[in-house]
Amino acid sequence: MIDYDQEVNKIRIYNQSILDEFQSWLKNTRVTTKTVKNHIDNMSFFAEYLVYYDSLNKLDEADAGDVYDFLADWFPRKAMWACESSTKSYMASFRRFFNFLRESNRVDDDSEIEVRDTLKEHKDEFLDAVALDDDDY
Repeated sequence: MIDYDQEVNKIRIYNQSILDEFQSWLKNTRVTTKTVKNHIDNMSFFAEYLVYYDSLNKLDEADAGDVYDFLADWFPRKAMWACESSTKSYMASFRRFFNFLRESNRVDDDSEIEVRDTLKEHKDEFLDAVALDDDDY
């Protein structure tokens, strides 16, 4: 039996190296410092979701289903800052992050395409999940 806390710590260390590489990759794409920070913050939060709510998965083990579950269900319910603009920000971060994973040979082309397709096909659903209607007050 694995010690849960030790396993979480190992995954956090592993994920941090991926996030550090992602940060360097982003800087090489010449995006602003603010954009780099935003993407890193978004993927760090997603990494925490993967550890605590998705059976101890690492960032490079995430797939389109994880992205869907996060944006359609978990993020709108658990993040008090979940709104249309933050959801769009996460969608942009996922596109960039999975492009990075593909370019660094951490995922194959099909995995990146599946994530991109998920983001495109379910965009309205993700945005609706964070929209407040009058019944929510």
